[in-house]
Amino acid sequence: MGERIFLSSPHMSDEGYEMEYVKEAFDTNWIAPLGENVNEFENELATKVGSKAAAALSSGTGAIHLALKAAGVEEGDIVFCPTLTFSATANPIMYQQAVPVFIDSDFETWNMSPTALEEAFEKYPEVKAVIVVHLYGLSADMDPIMELCRKHDVSVIEDAAESLGTYYKGQHTGTFGDYGIFSFNGNKIITTSGGGMLVSDNEERIAKARFWATQSRDQARHYQHSELGFNYRMSNVVAGIGRGQLKVLDDRVAKKNHIFNYYKKELSDLEGIEFMPTNEWDEPNYWLSAMTLNGQIKPIDVMDALEKENIESRPVWKPMHLQPYFEKYDFVGTGVSERLFETGVCLPSDTKINDEELERVVKIIRGLWDK
Repeated sequence: MGERIFLSSPHMSDEGYEMEYVKEAFDTNWIAPLGENVNEFENELATKVGSKAAAALSSGTGAIHLALKAAGVEEGDIVFCPTLTFSATANPIMYQQAVPVFIDSDFETWNMSPTALEEAFEKYPEVKAVIVVHLYGLSADMDPIMELCRKHDVSVIEDAAESLGTYYKGQHTGTFGDYGIFSFNGNKIITTSGGGMLVSDNEERIAKARFWATQSRDQARHYQHSELGFNYRMSNVVAGIGRGQLKVLDDRVAKKNHIFNYYKKELSDLEGIEFMPTNEWDEPNYWLSAMTLNGQIKPIDVMDALEKENIESRPVWKPMHLQPYFEKYDFVGTGVSERLFETGVCLPSDTKINDEELERVVKIIRGLWDK
C-alpha cells in the first residue's frame, strides 16, 4: 500500500508567506481578537475578487448566517437553497428559524437550475432570499438566476465556499449577489485552518455584520448590548495564514486545473464515464474533480478500489431534501440532483499530488474496466 493520497488537504506555501504574517502577529502580541492581519486580509480579499467590503469571520457557515441576517431573513421567511450542496449552506437558514425550500440542479452546470428556480418563484412568490452555490468550483449560470431574482426583488446570497478563484463571464463568483461568502476550511483551495469571509458592495451592511460578529458590543465605556450578537470574528493569527495563502491562490487554481484535465484526458474513453460539465462562460477553479458513472462500474466500486490502496475519494453531496433533518421541507425539481448523487464520485484533488500519484489513481480506476 502506497503513501496516503488525500482528497484535498491543507497546502501551505513553499515560500513561507504564512509564517511571515503569523510571526508578525506574535512579535506584536496581536494574537487575538483582531489586528492588522484581519484588516488587511479583508482588504486584500475584497480587492482580489472585486468587492467593496469584506468581513473576516470564523467560518463560511457564520458568513452565510450573517448574510441571511443582513438580508432581513426572520422567523417563518422562505429561503430558496440548492439541494445539491453541503449542509453548511442550509443550516444557517434554520439558525434564523426560516423555512428552506430546496431547488434542483441541472446537468449543464450541476448547480441551481434556472428552470426549477422559476417554478419555485411561481409556487412561493413571498420568498425572502435565494442562496446560490457554486459546486466544486463550477459556476452556476448567474445571468438567468440573477434576472429571476431581480424580477422578484429578493436578496441573493452566493455560497462561493468552494469557488474562490472561479470566474463567471470574467467576474469572480461571489460578487454577483447582494452578499458572497468564501470558506477557508482545511480542505478548501486556500485555507486558514478554519475561517470564512463575507463580501458585499454594501459597505454599511458589512460594517453591521462585523458588529454582530463581535457580540454586538455597543460603543460604550461599559459592556452594553442592544442587539443579539455572535462570536464570529476571525483571529489575527488565522488571518495571517489567510494573507499568505492568498498570495498562492492563482498557483492553486492552476494546479487544480491540471489535475482535472489529467483525469479527463486519461479516463474519458472509459465506458459510462462523464466528467463534471464546463461551459464557455465558466472558468472553474476545479476545487474537486468529479465524474459520473453510468455503466456497469458504480461509484462505490471506484471508491472501494481506491481506498484499498490508501487513496481518499468521496461521493457527490447527498441532496439536502434527502437528508433526515431536512426531508420534511419542500423540494422543487425533477430529480437531477438525486441522479448526480447516485452516479457521482469525487476524485483525489489535492494540490500536493504529483503526476506519478495521479498516474497511480488512474491505473487503479482503469483496472476496474479491464477485469
